[in-house]
Amino acid sequence: MEERTIRKTSRERLSELVSTLREDILTGKRAVGEYLPSEKTFAAQFFLSNQSVRKGLEVLVAEGLIEKIPRVGTKVVGPPDGAFVTVKLGFHSSVTGEADLHRLLAIFQKENPHIRVQAVPTSSNNYGYISEYLSSGLLDVVMMNFKNFQECAENGDEGLLEPMERNPELYAFLSDAFQVEGRQLVQPFIFSPLILCYNREHFQAANLSEPDSSWQWKDLIEYSSKLAIPNERLGFHCDLYSSNRWPLLLLQTGKKFERHEDGRLKLAGTPMMDALRYCGEMKHSIPSLSEGITTGESELLLAKGKASMIMTSYFYLNYLLGERLSFDVAPVPHFGTPMTMLLNTGLAVNRQSNVKDAAVKLVEFLTSTKAQLFVRQHTYSLPARKSAAEWVGEEKRYLPSRFSLFRETIPGFRYFTDLAISARELSEINQELKMYWAGLETEEALCAQIEERLTLSTT
Repeated sequence: MEERTIRKTSRERLSELVSTLREDILTGKRAVGEYLPSEKTFAAQFFLSNQSVRKGLEVLVAEGLIEKIPRVGTKVVGPPDGAFVTVKLGFHSSVTGEADLHRLLAIFQKENPHIRVQAVPTSSNNYGYISEYLSSGLLDVVMMNFKNFQECAENGDEGLLEPMERNPELYAFLSDAFQVEGRQLVQPFIFSPLILCYNREHFQAANLSEPDSSWQWKDLIEYSSKLAIPNERLGFHCDLYSSNRWPLLLLQTGKKFERHEDGRLKLAGTPMMDALRYCGEMKHSIPSLSEGITTGESELLLAKGKASMIMTSYFYLNYLLGERLSFDVAPVPHFGTPMTMLLNTGLAVNRQSNVKDAAVKLVEFLTSTKAQLFVRQHTYSLPARKSAAEWVGEEKRYLPSRFSLFRETIPGFRYFTDLAISARELSEINQELKMYWAGLETEEALCAQIEERLTLSTT
C-alpha cells in the first residue's frame, strides 16, 4: 500500500473501498457469482478495521450488488436491473472549453460508476429551449447563465427548478443572483467580469505604459491609435455590440433606464441614449469594432499578434490556452468610476426529475472543492467557490501576472438588471441597436421603436 493511502483518513479509505468494489462490479471486473476476498484481506489492503470493512460491504448489500451467505462468504449478485442511473445534463457548448467540462464529468463518473451523465448541448442565448427541455423532462440538470435565470423568473417558470441549500463556500454575490424569494434555485458554477486583455510586448515595443485601473475610454482610444499599425495589426478589437458587452457602458454611467408613467421605456433625451450614442461614436474612433464577430475572433487576433488589446472575459481567455503569447489583463476602461459587467453561470436541478438524488449529486460534485479546483488549475475561468478561485499554488499553464485582479474589482461588479430592464427588454433593445449602430436607423427612429414596443414586464 502506497504511503499516500496510509495518510488518508479512515473515512476516506472506507469510501475508496466501497467505490472500488462498486465500480468493479458495475463494470464486470468482478463477475456475477464470484466470491469476494475475506473482510480480513480488505482490512489489510485498505488499512481498515474488520468492523469498518463490514460496514462498507453492507452499503453494497443494500445496493443489491453483493449478497452475504452465512458461513460461505460474500458473493457478487449485481448489477441488478436499474443499477445504472442516467442523468441528462443540459450544458452550454462553450463551457466544454471554459470549464473542461467533459474531463470533469469523466472524474464524476469514475467516482460514481452507478451514475451515467448524458451531456445535452443547449443554447445559452435562447431560454425557450431550456424551458421546453425542463417541462418535458428531457433534462435533469441544466446550465443557466444569469440572463437565462432572469427569463425563467420573468416567465413564471421558477417552479420548474428544485430549491437547493445555499452553499456558503460559494461567493455570496453569485448565489444571491440565483434566488427567488429567498429560495436558492441555481448553484453558481463559474463566473467572470469583463476585462481588458493585452499583448505586453506590443506595449513595451511602443514604449507605452500598460493599462491600469485609472484608464478611461478616452485612454483606450488614444492608446489604440498608437498601437495600431496599418495593414499589420489593430490597436483594439472587440464585439462591443454583443448583449454581453454594450450594457457595460450604460452601467458605467451609474444611471438606469427611465420610464413613462404607463411603464414604457423612455430613451430620448436620457443618459441611456447618450451612452448608446457614445457606443456608436466609438465605432468611428476605433474602426475595428464590429457587429456579430465570430466567437473567439478577438482572442485569435491577439494570439496571432494582429491585435494589441481586446475586451474579453476570463471565460474567453481559454482561447489563449497553449498559445505562445505574453499577455496580461487589466480592468476595463470607465468614465471615472471603475465598474464592470458580471457574467455568472450556474446549475439547476429539474424539480420533476425522476433521478433527482443523482442530479443533486452531480451539482454537488461540480461545485465541490475538487471540481472547482480542477477548473481553477486547468482553465482560465473563475470557479464560484471562493477558496478555489483564490487558490495560490504551482500553476499548470501560463498565468497572467494580474490574473487575481478580479478580487479587487468585485465591488464594481454589475448585472444588466442594474439598468432597471428585464431580460426580455434587453433582447429586444439589442435587436434595435444593431440597426442603429449599422447606420440603418436614425436615433429618432430607435427611440420611437423602443418606446413603442417595450413596456414594463409584469410577469
